Amino acid sequence: MSAKPDISATAGKGDALAGASKVHPLRAISFGDPAVSIDRRADGTIYLRPKAALGDYPVRLTDRLHHWAKAGPNRIFMAERSAGGWRQITYAQLLASTRHIASALLARGLSAERPIVILSGNSIDHALVAFGALYAGIPFCPVSAAYSLISKDYGKLAFLMKLLTPGLVFADDAGKFSDALSANVPDETEIAASHGAVPGRRVTMLADLLATPEHPGLDAAHDAIGPDTIAKFLLTSGSTGNPKAVINTQRMICANQVMLRETLAFLKDEPPVIVDWLPWNHTFGGNHNIGLTLFNGGSMYLDEGKPMPGGIEETVRNLREISPTVYFNVPKGYESLLPYLRDDQALREKFFHRLHAMFFSGAALSPHVWNSLDALAVQEKGYRVPVLTGLGATETAPFFMSVRPDTSRSGHVGLPVLGNDAKLVPNNGKWEVRAKGPNVTPGYWRQPELTAAAFDDEGFYKFGDALKPAVADDFSAGFDFDGRIAEDFKLASGTWVSVGPLRARLVAACAPMVRDVVIAGINRDEVSALVVLDLDGCRLINPALAADDIAAAASDAKIREALRQRLTQFLATATGSSNRITRAILIDTPLSIDRGEVTDKGSINQRAVLEHRGRLIEDLYAPTPAANVITL
Repeated sequence: MSAKPDISATAGKGDALAGASKVHPLRAISFGDPAVSIDRRADGTIYLRPKAALGDYPVRLTDRLHHWAKAGPNRIFMAERSAGGWRQITYAQLLASTRHIASALLARGLSAERPIVILSGNSIDHALVAFGALYAGIPFCPVSAAYSLISKDYGKLAFLMKLLTPGLVFADDAGKFSDALSANVPDETEIAASHGAVPGRRVTMLADLLATPEHPGLDAAHDAIGPDTIAKFLLTSGSTGNPKAVINTQRMICANQVMLRETLAFLKDEPPVIVDWLPWNHTFGGNHNIGLTLFNGGSMYLDEGKPMPGGIEETVRNLREISPTVYFNVPKGYESLLPYLRDDQALREKFFHRLHAMFFSGAALSPHVWNSLDALAVQEKGYRVPVLTGLGATETAPFFMSVRPDTSRSGHVGLPVLGNDAKLVPNNGKWEVRAKGPNVTPGYWRQPELTAAAFDDEGFYKFGDALKPAVADDFSAGFDFDGRIAEDFKLASGTWVSVGPLRARLVAACAPMVRDVVIAGINRDEVSALVVLDLDGCRLINPALAADDIAAAASDAKIREALRQRLTQFLATATGSSNRITRAILIDTPLSIDRGEVTDKGSINQRAVLEHRGRLIEDLYAPTPAANVITL
């Protein structure tokens, strides 16, 4: 991989450029009005309700497939790299293939009790099976490939197979997934694949499903799908480590797409074109982005790249060919793209050519990354491109709150969108947020105790997140994220530590070397940090480091000194014991997906890390700090 500019060294330059870019206007885009009414109750609870009503939405998502197969039959719905070019499927082709696969699935007697499990990642074949299931009214569950290919003990995969009891399991490459399939799929459960084999097992080929004649009851089965029909199960780990299967109904998905279309109103101006890698086993990629593409007659180009060394190059290759109208990524993805956008004028021109907006989710976007995106847009187009975000969850399908283009900034999540009521409950000096709307899940499949715990007595879903007004005492101005309620703790002095905001500030202060931090200190005298290094960022500090050697980076003198300097600067900003960090330790072994320390999308479970890294906690608080501890 070619050397990249030192982002840390150019952060100040980016800030200066952004200062100049702020005088330039935002690109004007169509956007919905998020105005809300505010109802304050005597017990301190506050209800926020959008003033405008949510419009009608389809009964089933595949109604939009019928619409676009008629209105734009030859328009590309999805494309993926294949043999040096793009394999494409149009809306008309998608509908025809969907009906054949749905017929094959109906003939097998599958149902919510015997759903379809999809083990492989994003692909056209994955989409064909998923749409076939949607058309037949049979739930499916896309599962992270990491549960099959990275996990050492298949713990999560084995758990969800028992939870879901699938009637059919699909993997695009049976050979690649053969070990996981052999270990976890009972002999009586059918295995289907695009190609490949599983030793000792019969595998049904996707081509055979596609060749199935249309079932005589297909249209009746499709018409019988109603708003409460389960469309899919999406897995979320929460704080327990074992997956929960979030029920996603047709009502949830269809209502949420109208919420998106009315808020991101520029989607009405032209069919969206998306270059996307976000995994479909998560709600951001699988509900938000696929749904947004289908609902608005758009085109999705599948990106096999990832925001990491050896992966970002594929994303860059795709963006050199396809100009998106809206671009979705996680903060790390934008950071990884920056050096290429700075150095390659042709890429920059292609990327910003028709870009209405950028959207991020999953974590806060660092100021230096945001500033640099502004500066590059101004350099190329003479205006800033809106950067959007909000607040959502798998349980809300996911769109729940949204910023406005003119108020968007890192940490800001805006106001509830049309159709959603927000409830703010006082909780230890914070506002705990809860949600109610047609996009909210009815619960977790076959886990009634978890369902009961997730909702309050008024039927509001409890996010577990805290918010704070962006403008004190003016709730109409929107809200900032204020951390996870369950992560906060008390020091021995009784002082509360607000973990979420502290994590965000510390990660920003240590950019680009740190991907995340785990905050320790429950019942201790002071706060400390376990640091999860960003190896790509560390190589900007010391290019000699290997791309995948965590231990080497954690022990490297240049990295430790650079981090010590950043931590010292951060310490100088402390206002009290709740945010005063004087000790840190660099985690030198990978976080474990099997132990629940990290999810397949890279989100870190604070509780699990603290539980499984007890030795590091003792090192941090030893009277005489161990050699691996950075002390200030």
